[in-house]
Amino acid sequence: MRHLPRAVVRSLCPAAVAGALVLGSCPARAADDEAPKGPAVTVLKVAKSCFSDIVEATGTIIAREETSVRPERPGLKVTDVLAEAGDTTTAGQVLARLALPEGGTLQVTAPVAGVIATSTAQIGNFASAKGEALFTIVARSEYDLVGLVATSDIRKLAVNQPASVRIAGSGDIDGKVRRIGPTIEPNIQQGMVYIGISSQKRLLLKASGRALIKTGQSCNVAVPLTSVQYSSAGTVVQVIRRNRVETKRVEVGLMSGGNIEVRDGLNEGDVVVARAGALLREGDPVRPVMAAEAAK
Repeated sequence: MRHLPRAVVRSLCPAAVAGALVLGSCPARAADDEAPKGPAVTVLKVAKSCFSDIVEATGTIIAREETSVRPERPGLKVTDVLAEAGDTTTAGQVLARLALPEGGTLQVTAPVAGVIATSTAQIGNFASAKGEALFTIVARSEYDLVGLVATSDIRKLAVNQPASVRIAGSGDIDGKVRRIGPTIEPNIQQGMVYIGISSQKRLLLKASGRALIKTGQSCNVAVPLTSVQYSSAGTVVQVIRRNRVETKRVEVGLMSGGNIEVRDGLNEGDVVVARAGALLREGDPVRPVMAAEAAK
């Protein structure tokens, strides 16, 4: 047998050198060399998601239009009260009856449909034609949240944008941007927005409220907030390729529910570290474990 150079012999399978090649012996060695090494790391595949651009406004509830109800004649005594604050009324509904000096009664009716905001009507009291109203009605049950918005967000607002308004004690109510104030309050650098809401139940006027206004939507790939690292070098995400760590700079956008939009730097299907950290460095070998499997 002709002798082979020592370097060549080292590169061959032992079985091949001996002249008795056993199928599968060399491929097994190759598979061992490619097996993932390093620490186990939880990873996930990047997927697409849509994010809403939300602007927050905080303020108070007012009646968009408030109607006062008084008798035309002064000095009439209240004999019957048929409605009270919080009641929903229809146009023409009888709210109270007053005694006329010449006998008979005068009916006080609602001039518009809506919700009664306040009432001073009490049996035996005299009604005034010019003083305090017997009833005030929020016309058509229409309210406004008059809210303040950061100057940087004012430019995002437009009439008819949908909003979710949360009022203490009343839950969430759907609304829409009705009007945007033309000026900025110089002392606080905030602008004013009027968000129209309708409610058939009584809302407390001057109550505090908060509105989340949807100003747009953006659809891109997304990752958990925990996958993103911020440093002097920029915003980065750790990607796993061929079982090694690669650090990718990314451009991020909107956030929602613990996830963040990635506008540039990642592609759908990329595998990223679920919880990035300083312990992992560029080129480190790892054993990736998909998040779904890690949770089992």
